[in-house]
Amino acid sequence: MRVLVTRPKDDAAPLMTELKARGIDAVLAPLLTINFFDGSLLDLSGVQALLMSSANGVRAFAGRSGKRALPLVAVGDATARVAKELGFGDVASATGDVDDLARLATEKFDQKDGALLHPVGTNVAGDLARQLRKAGFNYRREELYEAETAERLPVVACEGLRNGDYDGVLIYSPRTGRTFKRLAEAEGLGNCLASVRAYCLSKNVAEAVSGLAWASILTADRPEQVALLTLFDET
Repeated sequence: MRVLVTRPKDDAAPLMTELKARGIDAVLAPLLTINFFDGSLLDLSGVQALLMSSANGVRAFAGRSGKRALPLVAVGDATARVAKELGFGDVASATGDVDDLARLATEKFDQKDGALLHPVGTNVAGDLARQLRKAGFNYRREELYEAETAERLPVVACEGLRNGDYDGVLIYSPRTGRTFKRLAEAEGLGNCLASVRAYCLSKNVAEAVSGLAWASILTADRPEQVALLTLFDET
């Protein structure tokens, strides 16, 4: 089995390892490039905890602050793992999506103890701010990076899909899904996906790639890499 992985390079490394362990030939074709912003050290005065809705948020924060003692709540296990690898000690995982992150944060922290800081990219999914402010929290957002979308489908993806070399495409975010759909249509690949499955991390991702002539669209039962990989055990 051969699949395309569309994640950014740094995020894709653990996934590529997991796929290889399953005997799956994975080819990396990133559709997003992460650009971290330079800047001064972050002002953490009045901050009681960090909220991380992506691994890149963790990496971006780590590049702008040496502080690792603040409690950190991650949206899922992959983001939590990156936080631990970068030296954060008090790490909790919401094991879900942004709604689960908001729910865990409101259970874990007290509004009176200070602000909740959310390091993000310039394109933010979900409505964490509204949920936390509604719950009475001082929510602070810091834009520390941008995810730049590819202007063309990578050659390894385009040629391989035309030649029927791939059995599946792994897509982790709605933005990546929309980008893949737009670029595939621009390359005239609409008729090259009839034997290709789309492996999607969530229903929102599946909706983003709908309309293409896939063999099938498979969706993880929860937005976690472990759940997505389970799809390969079932097909």
